[in-house]
Amino acid sequence: MLEQVKATTIEAYDYHLPEEKIAKYPLENRPDSKLLISKRAGYLVESTIAEIGDYIPYDSLLFFNETKVVHARLPFKKETGGLIEIFCLEPLDHTDPQVAMAAKNKSRWKCFVGGAKKWKEGPVSIEANGILLKAYNLGRTDDAFEIGFEWDGESDFSEVLSSLGELPLPPYMNRDTEPSDEDRYQTVYAKNEGSVAAPTAGLHFTEEMIDSLKTKGVYPSYLTLHVGAGTFKPVKTDTIEEHVMHHELIDVDISALKDVQFALGPVIPVGTTSLRTLESLYWFGVKASENKLDPNSLILNQWEAYEDWPNISLKESMKALRAFMQEHDLTRFIAKTQLIIAPGYKLKVARGLVTNFHQPKSTLLLIIAAMIGDNWKKLYEHALNNDYRFLSYGDCCFLIP
Repeated sequence: MLEQVKATTIEAYDYHLPEEKIAKYPLENRPDSKLLISKRAGYLVESTIAEIGDYIPYDSLLFFNETKVVHARLPFKKETGGLIEIFCLEPLDHTDPQVAMAAKNKSRWKCFVGGAKKWKEGPVSIEANGILLKAYNLGRTDDAFEIGFEWDGESDFSEVLSSLGELPLPPYMNRDTEPSDEDRYQTVYAKNEGSVAAPTAGLHFTEEMIDSLKTKGVYPSYLTLHVGAGTFKPVKTDTIEEHVMHHELIDVDISALKDVQFALGPVIPVGTTSLRTLESLYWFGVKASENKLDPNSLILNQWEAYEDWPNISLKESMKALRAFMQEHDLTRFIAKTQLIIAPGYKLKVARGLVTNFHQPKSTLLLIIAAMIGDNWKKLYEHALNNDYRFLSYGDCCFLIP
């Protein structure tokens, strides 16, 4: 299977996406988005997201990603007046973003830096709302910079970002952030700060919709994957084997693992981020069952899931992972996943997927193809020909494998 997946050519997952099909703004009401259902054998049904409860099986467990997008884009000025834009990616001092966000007076982050060639030496600064923030270039990593931030006062780093930073919209929107994005580029259940992009399938849901799903026997559960900038990274290599998948941080409460272990019906993630988290948890559980899970290095590497592991059930995997957490006095499982899901991968947890329409040649589109095979072409062709809106602020689909 591994060789089959590695040999996947990205050209097979290309399609023409006209600029006018990309949603630059959300609809006025979240539940008004179109919903395209892909049933078995590629049979398509049109509806709206407000009616999704009519299509999700009874006793399903619907997983939402409650990450929260931070004001990751910081516009600094040099003393000479030149602009340096620093884009915060992930904390360097702590694995747990909640700890990094609560830091006082100083914090170190991995960042992209716009205008880095103009930044020769010394700090750059930005001041607003009574906060003076200085940034120091601590050196370059493989693909980014290590930046040290310092500020005075009682504000924690979360408050610093909220006061001085800007919400980062995806590059394909080709516009500046507007006040309405502060509300609409977050899910209504966003809770844990740490993402630089929204888990966009969740943008369609309201609290009222989630409550109404319960009356139809569809129950919510929550997890966190902090979406990194790598989610927008196109596959530029000829085959998947040569593509380096980005790491993303997952943070899952032990109660969510119990939900999966004892689920009565299918487990259905809302968004590719939720799916990637759930599938990664299965493999962490497999590693735990084999006593190969190191508490000091909780990382699932890109191809690890494709190795020769014992074929254990989902319940056994979750049981082993919960036992590992209890053994190490953990109530939250915080780890990094580099898992790549592409055609040939056998889904271990997800029995359906609620998701938006994704970019050509993206790792997100590969996830769609892994779930419904070549039917993704029929799905996307129908959406393009019937005025569906694409990407982050666009419409969505419900996929049944």
